[in-house]
Amino acid sequence: MANIIDGKAVSAQVKEDIRQEVEQLKAKGIEIGLAVVIVGDDPASQVYVKNKEKACETVGFNSYKYALPAETTEEELLALVDKLNKDDKVDGILVQLPLPKHLDDKIIINNIRPDKDVDAFHPVNVGKIMIGDYSFLPCTPAGVMELIKSTGTDVAGKECVVIGRSNIVGKPQAMLLLHQNGTVTITHSKTKNLKEVCARADILVAAVGRAKMVKADYIKEGAVVIDVGMNRDENGKLCGDVDFEDCKEKAGYITPVPGGVGPMTIAMLMKNTLTAGKEHHGVN
Repeated sequence: MANIIDGKAVSAQVKEDIRQEVEQLKAKGIEIGLAVVIVGDDPASQVYVKNKEKACETVGFNSYKYALPAETTEEELLALVDKLNKDDKVDGILVQLPLPKHLDDKIIINNIRPDKDVDAFHPVNVGKIMIGDYSFLPCTPAGVMELIKSTGTDVAGKECVVIGRSNIVGKPQAMLLLHQNGTVTITHSKTKNLKEVCARADILVAAVGRAKMVKADYIKEGAVVIDVGMNRDENGKLCGDVDFEDCKEKAGYITPVPGGVGPMTIAMLMKNTLTAGKEHHGVN
């Protein structure tokens, strides 16, 4: 039976460490601020934004929420981003995706100052991750690395397989594993013999967006299995890309959905915001 990796517990510890550091900064008169911009009324986005506000409260950040109507123009949104770029109280800026269809998220992200881009989506930050000289990491892949670390697994020399090649998870995830000296394979819909490739992995990260795709025969005995997926099964119940029930006997460590990677994403956003704030205020 696999050890269950408790993302709630790991994220609570990350947030507690941040809270303590924020208290020390406040004692020096330094306050950290995160601005979150949401356009329209997508229900999932509303929940994410609420959770981010709650996390800011937990760690002691100032939280600035900008809720804009769905019909907001690109010009109006860019004007707000420009204002936040110049606002000294704002250390981190996050524009909640997805944006309404008439807005180009690429243009919006490219206009966020790289040193305030706490999602690490700006091309400058993506390039820095590529060369291993970064301040911020994309929140979900960074959270995955924390979860792997929590198992006591040393990535160096391990066979690592990432299922999925998105810019938000798959590609940066592969780079982070590579930076820790893992031997990394990125797989995707065109990969031949996917099952056999996955079954070689000491560390398997599933980020493909297909409910319960990964079965026990995809997994090497004793592997660390991290499930980034967030799907609904045939009964409308929340599930991941990994068939948890099928795989839990074979894996060495496994994340549940919910309660695995999800809580880590917001914890790492808080960590990025703290980093941005410290750099902004010249604190080491």
